Amino acid sequence: MTNSIMAQLQQEHTITVLVENHPGVLARVAGLFARRGYNIESLAVSVTDRPEVSRMTIVVGGDLRVLEQITKQLNKLVEVLKVVDYSETAAVERELALIKVNSEAKDRAEIMQIVEIFRARIIDMSDKTFIIEVTGSTDKLDKITGLLSGYGIRELVRTGIIAMARGSKTASRAGRDAAE
Repeated sequence: MTNSIMAQLQQEHTITVLVENHPGVLARVAGLFARRGYNIESLAVSVTDRPEVSRMTIVVGGDLRVLEQITKQLNKLVEVLKVVDYSETAAVERELALIKVNSEAKDRAEIMQIVEIFRARIIDMSDKTFIIEVTGSTDKLDKITGLLSGYGIRELVRTGIIAMARGSKTASRAGRDAAE
């Protein structure tokens, strides 16, 4: 098999899982992945506009067979209301990062220029550091992190990917048995 075919088979998949907002549900979902040897690349969880429902956005690597198996297993969990796979859907994906970077006086103008180019924001500063907030695609966050690494990144935290289907299609308004 050629490298391009292998790359297509082994790709990252973004899925949204709507679950009942109860203690222990996150542990059960994560345990499902662990028991089957699937690595979660990214996980973001929060309550939805309905307080009884939480939304998990999970990025997992693997081929389409792996994705299909994960989806089937997730749908077997009682607390799972809906699973949405964004592989074949036009979706908006974003990630947030906070980056604490060294900012010596001689470097501040250059760092501020990088921040401006990436439409990021400096949200805190001290005499030796800036904290930069940047939102965008994973690629954008990787690029700004790479540029800032030359100044010395002291701390970095990323939220993981969140995703939403483009257009009128939603994940949050339908349950397991509801029509789209």
